[in-house]
Amino acid sequence: MNTTELFLIAMTIILGVPYLIWRVFRTDHWAPLVVVQIVTGIVLGPGVLGKVFPDYYTTVFAPPVIGALNGIAWWAVMVFVWIAGIELDLREVWRQRRECGTTAALALGAPLATGCLAAMGMLAWREGWIGETATTWQFVLGIGMACAVTALPILILLMEKLDILREPLGQRVLRYASLDDIAIWAVLAIILLDWKRVGHQAAFLIGFAVAAWLFRRLMARLREVDRWYVGLVWLAACGYGADWSGLHYMVGAFLAGTVMDRDWFTLENLDKLRHHVLLVIMPVFFLSTGLRTNWSVGGAAVFGAAALLLVASIAGKLAGVGLAGRILGWARGDAWTIGWLLQTKALIMIIFVNILLDRHVISSETFTALLLMAVASTMLTMPFVKPGLKRLV
Repeated sequence: MNTTELFLIAMTIILGVPYLIWRVFRTDHWAPLVVVQIVTGIVLGPGVLGKVFPDYYTTVFAPPVIGALNGIAWWAVMVFVWIAGIELDLREVWRQRRECGTTAALALGAPLATGCLAAMGMLAWREGWIGETATTWQFVLGIGMACAVTALPILILLMEKLDILREPLGQRVLRYASLDDIAIWAVLAIILLDWKRVGHQAAFLIGFAVAAWLFRRLMARLREVDRWYVGLVWLAACGYGADWSGLHYMVGAFLAGTVMDRDWFTLENLDKLRHHVLLVIMPVFFLSTGLRTNWSVGGAAVFGAAALLLVASIAGKLAGVGLAGRILGWARGDAWTIGWLLQTKALIMIIFVNILLDRHVISSETFTALLLMAVASTMLTMPFVKPGLKRLV
């Protein structure tokens, strides 16, 4: 078979298998389709099915096919993060700055601290977790931030399913998550700071600030139909500039979205684009993520690390939000529900740890442990949030 035929076979597997599992077993209550796609990607990768059926893996996922899939995955995740950046409503955050600042700081700071402690425990436990070019502080901070991440795009999808996205509670959660989203990318930029290329990075940031000012003036004069096209060109250019400077193209994608006003687009069209990206091309990203899983450090060690990170992440998030609720005088039950919503990991954390793996801050074994933690934390969200919402209503 030629490369085109193999690519289409791979796409049939990528799109078909997760959908059948999701639909036949009706997993929506505990595992939305996006989670099923991630798990399926892990199973289809070299760590599971590739070891059981090596001929299948080397034939279907040959290097040319992997190259084509990676190209689609890069663009898919860039568009998705760009949409997340557009979704940020910083003006409303400023109006509610005391509540948002207090909650976001504690919701990020507490799991960051517990995650850093877990990272130090992993380093003391055994070798093989840290990336080949990373310093200890980069590894510890990277793991800590991975435990603190809230997956804003997946959070939006879950709240849509719970019918609270446009409700006051849903908008509160979005404001808290938005501030944490900004902090995540800022910390990532610090972790990736390369003193050998600091001149490039400074040039990119200065050039971005000037270009963003000009871009905003242009976009304000365009019709919405033209803003979509110009916005995508802007996304590609920012992604290139960030990657050229050493900050990674995903940082550029997020920055490209944050300087754009959500008011420039109708909410209906923005929601449709997010759903269509999830439907059409994001499954390829989830598959390519699964193809990178590695169990060579030993299954028990990987699962043990994943369990440790899961406890650190959830305990830290619930403790931080609980403290915020006490300080701000929230109604009973709010902190529990909001805490579980904010501990949703999935997509953004997977993007975050993909970048850490690309930059050799973490090893492939740590990546696998973090991936398992992200899937588990997201699967726990719906079962714990639904009963809390019933009590609040």
